[in-house]
Amino acid sequence: MTKMGRPRTFDRQKAIEQALHLFWEQGYESTSLSQLKAQIGNGITAPSFYAAFGSKEQLFQEVVQFYIQSYSKVTDSLWDDNLSPKEAIEQTLRRSTQMQCELGHPKGCMVALGIMSAPTAENIHIAQPLTDARARTLKGFTRCVQRGVDAGYLLENTNVQALSNTFCSFLFGISISARDDAELSVLNDAITELMKLWTLAEKS
Repeated sequence: MTKMGRPRTFDRQKAIEQALHLFWEQGYESTSLSQLKAQIGNGITAPSFYAAFGSKEQLFQEVVQFYIQSYSKVTDSLWDDNLSPKEAIEQTLRRSTQMQCELGHPKGCMVALGIMSAPTAENIHIAQPLTDARARTLKGFTRCVQRGVDAGYLLENTNVQALSNTFCSFLFGISISARDDAELSVLNDAITELMKLWTLAEKS
């Protein structure tokens, strides 16, 4: 009797990380099943892929959750009450910018860049976790600015929503600059200038 060879195996967590880099670099729509299989490697077949992950969509959802629980931790400062509101915002901006520019993974932020180009009623749910993550980041900035007003750091008539959106829009805009290989030092200088908006809103 001919002995059957041992089935090919792969490290599932490593496969998630490999898929993450592909989705992060290309986005959901532009990433094909064949590219995912090639990225994961180890001779994984279509049946093996579906057995392991269910579908491209399900794999994407796992990838997003892994990203949020790892790389997205750079925004945790927004929820740290041990920091002053200003420190929390600046630390988040600088840590996220450093992460988006570092080597070893695609540049930019997957939460900002991994969305589908034209979501429809049928597939908009695929991008929902990223939409939720962006909303949470904005909520964190808003929380910090409101905390600044409540604690007396900022003027009572500060436009909390406008200032929060300014910080959040800047953060997600960093993704484009990082993809264009902007120097980290230049982006940090931009953060220094941006934080002057906080100074302008401070009570004298």
